[in-house]
Amino acid sequence: MTRPVLPSRRACLLSLCGTLLPVGLAHAGRQMEEPLSHAVRSALSAAVAAAAPPEPLLPTAADQQAYAQWQVASSQRLARYKKHLTERQEFLQTLWYETRRAGLPLSLVLGVVQVESAFRKYAISSAGARGYMQVMPFWARLIGDGDDSRLFHMQTNLRFGCVILRHYLERERGDIFMGLGRYNGSRGQAAYPQAVLAAQRQWVHSVD
Repeated sequence: MTRPVLPSRRACLLSLCGTLLPVGLAHAGRQMEEPLSHAVRSALSAAVAAAAPPEPLLPTAADQQAYAQWQVASSQRLARYKKHLTERQEFLQTLWYETRRAGLPLSLVLGVVQVESAFRKYAISSAGARGYMQVMPFWARLIGDGDDSRLFHMQTNLRFGCVILRHYLERERGDIFMGLGRYNGSRGQAAYPQAVLAAQRQWVHSVD
């Protein structure tokens, strides 16, 4: 079986740097704190800095229509996790913005959030990972401002999670299976990537 491979988007990361399970359980593993070169740390730091309001970039009527259709379809699926429509809309708008900013498939990030936290903003794993994308606190020190409490802020958590996932996929040359394993701290083991890829299939939409 061929592993899914995400096309290289290093140019996307460089552009960023230039401009700026059951409910109740958190499925995160333990992302490993690894030494980062100065260049990589600077690039990642720039990529998480200067959070802007998550306004979708929709230059054409076709883009606006596609976004609206994705919002409706995704909101319907998300209703089992988030009861209130306004909360769902805010979450999906922010996720769209951060996922597009990092050059990742929407369905992949939704699959990660579903498996990691079951869409719970304040989820904490046994390893101490936090929020929707279960970001380990050491990332706030390595590439943020050191305030790990901000990892419970929706946009901050999604920003960190998407940038870190993008970084790991680049490390694995676009190999989604291995990149997901590295994100979860279980590189080379099948359980976590398979769970995310299974969840991803529920969120696939034409805008991906």
